[in-house]
Amino acid sequence: MNKPQQPDDMLAPIADVQSRRDERELAIDQVGIRGLRYPLVFVDRDGVARATVATCNVYVALPAEQKGTHMSRLVELLEEHAAASAPPLSVANFHALLDDLVARLDAPGGRIDFAFPFFVRKTAPVSGVASLLDYEVKISGELAAGRYTQTLDVVAPVTSLCPCSKEISAYGAHSQRSAIRIVARPLADVFVSDLLRIAEEEASAELYGILKRADEKYVTERAYDHPRFVEDLVRGVAARLAADPRIGAFAVEAENFESIHNHSAFARISRGL
Repeated sequence: MNKPQQPDDMLAPIADVQSRRDERELAIDQVGIRGLRYPLVFVDRDGVARATVATCNVYVALPAEQKGTHMSRLVELLEEHAAASAPPLSVANFHALLDDLVARLDAPGGRIDFAFPFFVRKTAPVSGVASLLDYEVKISGELAAGRYTQTLDVVAPVTSLCPCSKEISAYGAHSQRSAIRIVARPLADVFVSDLLRIAEEEASAELYGILKRADEKYVTERAYDHPRFVEDLVRGVAARLAADPRIGAFAVEAENFESIHNHSAFARISRGL
């Protein structure tokens, strides 16, 4: 005959192995979960709440005497912040997310990385037709020794047109799709859209989801009037970032997916990262 189930408060306590002491006395810099996909709502400068799916890394620092961390609490953190009642994630409130993490794990430090597609509704330059364009965004925050640091990482797809091709050709010039990546460590409020705008303005032309014939003519001629080597792309963006008092350190990368070669052209500038 089966014994009747006992209420939860009458069950024997379950051992908390993670909280036991570890005799090796080696602190762990980062321990946690990596590559977990979770829905979130993100808000940028325009105040539009964008639903997306992030690939999440969540880590804490583990003291030397503690055997393990409580992994389930890391997922609970994401679950609570993905709830409909939770405020949308933003660059400004990312610090609070780190504070919540280290508090619930009683950890001396922690790190969170959220990487997600960021969709912007763009208007074609002539016809005015609207469409979505996606960008890659990664927000990282780290709390160590009581000091918080944050980095914004964005990738903007753009068009680049070769100055050399334009100079030496009787007509036409080869162009290609390029990717400009900016990693910035802000000192004050910097929005994702701020960095994307800088990347697009320094390119030969920006991209759109939908282009009518008049729009295609415009962006083709715009690129022809603004030729850029891959070196020009990183220098133009780096000069803008270096002059921005809100940004303490940065790295800029540009990759041209060449249309007349079977390889890419690449350049990088890093200052302080």
